[in-house]
Amino acid sequence: MDKPESLSDDRYDIETQALYEPLQHIDVGALAAAQTPWWNRTLCQVNDAVVRLAVIEGEFHWHKHDEEDEFFYVVSGHLDIDLEGKTVGLAPDQGFTVPKGVLHRTRAPRRTVMLMVEKAGVVPTGD
Repeated sequence: MDKPESLSDDRYDIETQALYEPLQHIDVGALAAAQTPWWNRTLCQVNDAVVRLAVIEGEFHWHKHDEEDEFFYVVSGHLDIDLEGKTVGLAPDQGFTVPKGVLHRTRAPRRTVMLMVEKAGVVPTGD
């Protein structure tokens, strides 16, 4: 099944088409500064993975990825990752991997900028 380039969910502004090709300079700080919360874009593809940039505030819905791990790295703000039975809090310069098949939800109490690394075919809103 082909992954959608744009996801039709009014709660989030998500695009899965890569914004940058190899050998292009990416100014992550400037790109993030120009966005408002619930903006999520694929920056580029690296081998079989994609690097995504998100600006969020509030909470995402509970979901899981049956076949893909998901790595979160906080650039600014604070990110809580709720898992069944515990919550992991991430400050800037901290990261965390949610293994495939694990039900999770991300929450940001204030504007938060984060990078995510995941398999290129992942559906960001979950399986």
